[in-house]
Amino acid sequence: DDDDENENILNNEKVIHGPHSALKELIENSLDASATQISILCKDGGKKLLQITDNGIGIREEDLEIVCERHTTSKLENFEDLEAMETFGFRGEALASMTYVADVAITTARSGEKCAWKASYRDGKMREGTKEMCAGVTGTTIAVENLFYNVKTRRNALKSGAEEYAKILDVVTRYASSRPDVAFSCRKVGETRATVNAPLVVLSSSGGGGSEGDREDGEENEPSPSSSSSPSRKNDRLQKCRLERIGQIYGPTVSKELLPLRLKTNNDKLEKKMAQFHMECDILYSNANYKAKKTTFILFINGRLVECSALKRAIEIAYQSVLPSSSREKPFVFLSMKLPFKDVDVNVHPTKREVHFMHQEEIVERVQTALEKALVKSNAARTFTVQTLLPGAQEKINS
Repeated sequence: DDDDENENILNNEKVIHGPHSALKELIENSLDASATQISILCKDGGKKLLQITDNGIGIREEDLEIVCERHTTSKLENFEDLEAMETFGFRGEALASMTYVADVAITTARSGEKCAWKASYRDGKMREGTKEMCAGVTGTTIAVENLFYNVKTRRNALKSGAEEYAKILDVVTRYASSRPDVAFSCRKVGETRATVNAPLVVLSSSGGGGSEGDREDGEENEPSPSSSSSPSRKNDRLQKCRLERIGQIYGPTVSKELLPLRLKTNNDKLEKKMAQFHMECDILYSNANYKAKKTTFILFINGRLVECSALKRAIEIAYQSVLPSSSREKPFVFLSMKLPFKDVDVNVHPTKREVHFMHQEEIVERVQTALEKALVKSNAARTFTVQTLLPGAQEKINS
């Protein structure tokens, strides 16, 4: 039994690297629960306390006993559903991992229920006698305390509270930039003011016009119907709301330098010898006037925050055409990509941080080419700051 427990702890260390990776899983659970408000509370960078509260649909009372057991899910009815899974994952997988390396408590209430329920968990199971009724509102609160209390080496490997909190803020801001339809807040215990406060950005159904950005050659040219409910208009409004959200988080100096770019493959226009694939991309990219000390690349594939080194490298190459190699200016790129769910493998990394997808080389090349063309066009509008000479300065220069 001790050997099995130690093996479980080691396996779950691979899933939960630190407070920020635990938070990523919890945020995805909240989004799966259709939450429109997510609040995060941290103590000592999440090492002593990481608490997330949402206003989602909540957990059924009868599911509380098994919610933290491994391989439990309410998201599948048939085996075939695995091939078209549109949610972020199995609720039990992440929560089970946390219960082996931390103390976990859940408080939840569903709409229409007379009361809320709360329970505590350890080692993948609900602790006996901890389930009880309590007051609460619709939604779920999950508190993770004393992370890695039983894994000294992992606990000692964590950074300082300030550094771990910075990683948490990075996860929160990235998800907030992608989901303007969800309000996010994050603060430390004892502080009344939130470090991140991103209120809901309403997707207005009116005034959804505006520039759609540059289009890629070979891309499907959609009609421009007057109906504001068309997919094209919805994408336009979503990009505008993302711009507003990025302004809330990163500041208006960043958002005003971003330009939209939309790519959508049309296989009818591809050469017969080329691989047939489907891809939709919404990109917000910085123009040549943007200045930053480091590259910011935010990538979402099918709504999941991931990393792709090949795609990041392709974007850096695209910017080399407008940013000199000696320049310290770095770009800001937000990229939301939609691919057929059957083409994406999200299980190549324990934390699902990295993904593999079919036709990766072709897709990366397509994005790089389109971004290069868009940057060349936007480079014509580049501005430079010129220092005005003071009276008498010209005489000294000539002398």
